Amino acid sequence: MKKRESYILFLVILFFTSSCTVMEKSSMHGFESGYYQMKTENKLLEKVYVDITDEKITVYPVYQNHIVKKEMISIPQITSDTTNEKTLKFIKKDIDIDITSILLKYRPSVYHLPAQLNTEFNAAIYAGWRHDQYRVISKLNPLGKQQYKIINRGYDFGLFAGPATSSIGPFSTRNAITNEYSGFVIQFGVAGFIESNVASFGLATGFDHLLSPDRKDWIYHQKPWIGFIIGIALN
Repeated sequence: MKKRESYILFLVILFFTSSCTVMEKSSMHGFESGYYQMKTENKLLEKVYVDITDEKITVYPVYQNHIVKKEMISIPQITSDTTNEKTLKFIKKDIDIDITSILLKYRPSVYHLPAQLNTEFNAAIYAGWRHDQYRVISKLNPLGKQQYKIINRGYDFGLFAGPATSSIGPFSTRNAITNEYSGFVIQFGVAGFIESNVASFGLATGFDHLLSPDRKDWIYHQKPWIGFIIGIALN
């Protein structure tokens, strides 16, 4: 096995090993204890600290960046007999770091050749600015008891870069070469995500830089593409 092929195989194994480990920690993209901006039906945004356990969500006010240890709101995580309905919104803005992969790459037509849809292996590290919104909605169940539901909506935008492979052959080089092989490329670009508790997905646009000497003939070298991207949280 050639040195370049061994390196690509190592990257593939590393990516999927990391992905499995991170999958176990994917709840980090969910609603967890920390600082938030809270908005109620009658109040504007205010900074709070939210303590989340299996039994309840407790909200503490924050004054001059210090937590005031006096309960502001307490919301049971289990079914409750209370009839006190609450609709709360918690907002968090933070830096997001993900392992990402572009599942589909659409390459527009160049040199009057047909457009291409590629699914080759690729992986990248993504860093962006994330905005999350968690809504705590209460409702009565058929027994007249109170239940709370947490709905997460979020988005972020940022940059990515990482390794990928792409098919190099007669078609993609306009018959400059006769053999066909998987070329090693470095991909980079920008992406926008819609967030959920488990994973992120969205659209990306970027460029591929072929590392083999055939890049001078490769019709897609540093040409823009559009793709469907998914991500798994690292932070």
